[in-house]
Amino acid sequence: MNRQVSNIVITGFSGTGKSLVAREIAGQLGRDFIDTDAEIVKLAGKPIAEIFQQDGEEKFRELEREVIKRASRRSHKVIATGGGAIVDPQNHAQLARNGFIVCLDAKPETIYQRLFQEGSHGSEIRPLLEGDNSLERIRQLKAQRQPYYDDVDLVINTDNLSISEVAKEVIRSWGLLRRFAPRNDKRKAHHPHLNPLPSRERKLDSQLKVDKDVACWVETATQRYPIFVGYGLLDKLGEELKKVTSSRVAIVISDENVSRLYGDRVEKGLRNAGFAVNSFIVPPGEETKSINTAIDIYNFLIKKRVERDDMLIALGGGMIGDLAGFVAATYLRGIPWIQVPTSLIGMVDASIGGKVAVNHSEGKNLIGAFYQPNFVLADTRALATLPERELTSGWAEVVKYGLILDKEFFEFLESNVDRLTKLEPDVVNEAIIHSASLKAQVVSQDEKEKGQRIILNYGHTIAHGLEAATRYIDFLHGEAVAIGMMGAAKLSQRLGILPASVVKRQQSLLRKFGLPTAFFGINLAEIAKAMEVDKKTRAKEIRWVLLEGIGKTAIRASVPQQDVLAVLEELSQR
Repeated sequence: MNRQVSNIVITGFSGTGKSLVAREIAGQLGRDFIDTDAEIVKLAGKPIAEIFQQDGEEKFRELEREVIKRASRRSHKVIATGGGAIVDPQNHAQLARNGFIVCLDAKPETIYQRLFQEGSHGSEIRPLLEGDNSLERIRQLKAQRQPYYDDVDLVINTDNLSISEVAKEVIRSWGLLRRFAPRNDKRKAHHPHLNPLPSRERKLDSQLKVDKDVACWVETATQRYPIFVGYGLLDKLGEELKKVTSSRVAIVISDENVSRLYGDRVEKGLRNAGFAVNSFIVPPGEETKSINTAIDIYNFLIKKRVERDDMLIALGGGMIGDLAGFVAATYLRGIPWIQVPTSLIGMVDASIGGKVAVNHSEGKNLIGAFYQPNFVLADTRALATLPERELTSGWAEVVKYGLILDKEFFEFLESNVDRLTKLEPDVVNEAIIHSASLKAQVVSQDEKEKGQRIILNYGHTIAHGLEAATRYIDFLHGEAVAIGMMGAAKLSQRLGILPASVVKRQQSLLRKFGLPTAFFGINLAEIAKAMEVDKKTRAKEIRWVLLEGIGKTAIRASVPQQDVLAVLEELSQR
């Protein structure tokens, strides 16, 4: 049964601004505001501190359940709850039945500062937080409650946002919920103008946005940054750059093709924003992504006396992002950098997640690091200037996300191939935004490929073998990935975990996008040898990313070599 939500519920830990935000929202929407803590005080006839002191926490929770039950029976209200209310399953069920639940989040240090150093951010300091080490108590209590805080419709990090900014984000998300027709799953919606595609407004923990051009956020242990996606965003580059650096020096790394199209425009925009700009241009092509080119860039940076706070900008496709990011990660032991992808494969995949590297003659991306950018800015207008082959190559990574993570998205791609290949702006933006959001979720959960992130390598084991065996000349990366995905699907079928119908369905979609699904004239032994030094090996065994169905992956090691060779033979057109 679909949820019929009419209330907006604001919850979260003390000090995150629940009551102030809820009151602001109520005022803007012309709704009544209910503060459950205030209602508890009315019902008990005494302050919360006295309830705890005289009657105990159990009595307080009893009163809280009654107040929430009454509030949930009403409609078109904005409700602010106490920090521990959502932990009670009964309270959660009552609020969720008729409410869009938003959790406000903040770091323990921010909460401590607000509660004990800034006059409590509009909230009463709870008895549960009193003691000699309040900060540690906040950490412990928040950690206990976090699973309940995460099980809501929306989570917004408030560390760096004002009350009005948080309220604006809640209202914006609420508006999207009302605009999109709900389905059975509260986090799935469908676009009224497109074939079914899951909404980009999925819960990303605290990775919510205020800027309309922010598609999603990546939040790892080392960095938290936005991914901007939109038409004409290159004109915003300088202003966005000023928000993340105090330096006014920018170094642009690009290739000859991209620089010819966008170099002057980017440099002019940066200078107008107050930056001194130096550019280093390299030849196009995967063979440029080498340690020798990196050394050339180091020499340039040293000559220009680039300092640790200066900003490096990767302007181009996936090759430039990998190369410039590798230089940023290693020069002066790490300088800040941003990704400005101009290719489809860069926008949906290569620019997101901080994988940076150069190639070795024995394998692709063997020398590298995990080093997150400060932000990613993707101007979809750049796709119109891509050579047709490069644009086609990029669709392989988009298809990959549907295959490994999202059956609905795969179906959306099947239904919209013609519109996507014609670069119709609305449908292309939705596909890029959704792909970027899917990758951002995986990267945020597994920054350094210790677990789930390996699924992003579906098709890449064979792809990297193909690229290395042909010295990175014969195939664009997406072309190799398309063939590699066919190999992975066929291998899944041979191992008895994937129906033949899914293999054919995958092949059909790849071909509709104009992607290759086989190769010819390449020595199979050379491909197999290159695969042996693939980064996904563990204990000398390749960890294969396989499929059990569309949207469902499986990781397998100890795959019989005869099956791998049989699949390579199948892919080879002699």
